[in-house]
Order: sequence, then structure tokens, then C-alpha cells
Amino acid sequence: MKKVLIVGAGGFIGGFIAEESLRRGYETWCGVRESTSRRYLTDERLQFITLDYDDTEKLSEQLKGHHWDYIVYNLGATKCVNFLDFNHINFNYLRNFTDTLIDNDIVPERFVYMSSLSALGPGDEKNYTPLKGNMIPQPNTRYGLSKIKAETYLQTLPSSFPWIILRPTGVYGPHEQDYLMMIKSIDSHFDFGVGFRKQMLTFIYVEDLARAIFDALEKAPVHHKYIVSEDRAYTQSEFRKIVSKELKRKLVIPVRLPLWALNIACRISEKYGAAKMQATTLNTDKYNIMAQRNWSCDVSDAKRDFGFNPQVSLQEGIHRTVEAYRSEQQKK
Repeated sequence: MKKVLIVGAGGFIGGFIAEESLRRGYETWCGVRESTSRRYLTDERLQFITLDYDDTEKLSEQLKGHHWDYIVYNLGATKCVNFLDFNHINFNYLRNFTDTLIDNDIVPERFVYMSSLSALGPGDEKNYTPLKGNMIPQPNTRYGLSKIKAETYLQTLPSSFPWIILRPTGVYGPHEQDYLMMIKSIDSHFDFGVGFRKQMLTFIYVEDLARAIFDALEKAPVHHKYIVSEDRAYTQSEFRKIVSKELKRKLVIPVRLPLWALNIACRISEKYGAAKMQATTLNTDKYNIMAQRNWSCDVSDAKRDFGFNPQVSLQEGIHRTVEAYRSEQQKK
């Protein structure tokens, strides 16, 4: 039985990664911090290790005596009060962790790093050519910049370090909060979109992402980067129709906000969050993400190298997500 360590197992995606690891019969370890919620990590077969990514000496002591065949590095911050924290959490923590693995001679057989499509930055917004894994990254957010910095660091490690980089598009499913806000809005009969030019959106259901992680661990060649997405894009109108049909909302009013209005709202929200010392969903990073017109993806590399084949369409994924949403409503 191979041993798997999931670093950053406590979040929305981490719980599904742990479930998939157990389903495949791996001895599954969850790397967590003292403050990490274990809400989605309740299976009795899971084993835990507490890790301190700030203190490399302490981290070395915590990892001493352990060795895992596979490591999934899912730790990261998607929104921060102080944007310097993106660099600290998304880059410094990865550097500290990988250096400690090397220093203690406990490098695994395979190491999957969970990056993001935001690491690539905007693509072709004229002809809507899909984003490709071999394009030159030009991130336009501080989040994306921290991710590409972490990717670059992995590439500077000795060639014996067996990294594989996954760049998922928007991940959705039960327990996820950002897309849930959109679903709740449509449930209230309003669909808020931004900008007046066509926008192509892509999605990956969380269980398909978890499957892709382990397929990559088992089959993908090392030192490669892969985009992970459902193999088609959707307009805002198509997304609205799928969600409204699942919610049984016949009347949904589309509201289009100009980008300048969104920009102002994001800046105000960011300043309010800074004053309250709280990370907010709307901020200048989020503005650049929402303003991007083309999220279409080319996933042919992942299909070729490790048989990537998403099993859950957006229609089915929204059905499962809405079911979970309704179930939570009934509990309240």
C-alpha cells in the first residue's frame, strides 16, 4: 500500500482529495496546521500530521521519520487581507517544505503541485484561442504571480525532484463558496454578470479534479505542467440557464455591470476588508479575474499523458452542488 501525504488537506478541495486517495486504497495522511478545520476530514482511516511551514527547523523535526510515496501539495491562499501574504503562503511555504524534504532525504516518488490557471494570466481575448500549457505566463493578479513564482521555484530544484504541476480552472462543487454566491443570486432571480463583451467560462467539478490528481501521480511524466478543466467553455447565459433550470427558477433577470462599476466596487470592498482586517471576496485581484474574457482551455496534453477525462459535466455538477445547497438550507 502506497503512502500519500496531502499538504493543505483541510479546505474544500482537500477533503475530496482525501476521499479519492482512500477510494484508491492508499494509506492517506493529511498535513494540517494547528488551526486547520477538520470538518471535511472525518473518515477514521485518515492519519494526521501537524506541520509548521514558517519554522524550517520545527518542520524538519515534524517530518523526521516519515516518508511518503506520493505528496499532493494543495496548500495555498486564494484571498488575503495583506497581498504580501500571497507570496508568504503560496511561495515561501512551498520553498520551505520542498527544501526540508530534500535536506532530510525524504523526496517522494511523485510530487503534485496544485497551481492555478491564474498563473498563466489573460489569453487571447480577440479570437478566443484556448489557453495552453506551453504559453508564456503573464499573470495579472498577485495571486497568479505567487503561483507562477512557486512553479518557477520547483523548476529550479535538482532534476531528481519529481514535480508535476496542475493548473485547474474554476473548481466548484459542494462546500465551495464563490460559485455558491452565484447560485444563491440566481436562486433569488438575479444573475449578475460583468462587462459587455463575450466571456467564455470554464469549470472543473471537484471530484474530477481529485481524480486528475491521482491519475497524474500514477501515470504522468514528471517535470510537466497540465491545465485541468472540463473540455469545453460556457457563456454566462449558458451557465445561468443550467443553474436556473436546476433551481427551478423560470424567471431570472440578467444584470450586466460595466467593468468600471465592478472596479470601483472591488476597490471599496478591498479597503473595507483592510480596515476590518478581513479578506474579502471582491478585491482588485478578483476584478482582474472577473474582467478576463477568455477562460477557454486546451487539455489535450493531460488527455494524452495521463488519460484525463472529466466524468462530470457542468449540468451534472451543478445538480450535485444544488442538492448539497438545498440540503444545507433544510438543516438551518
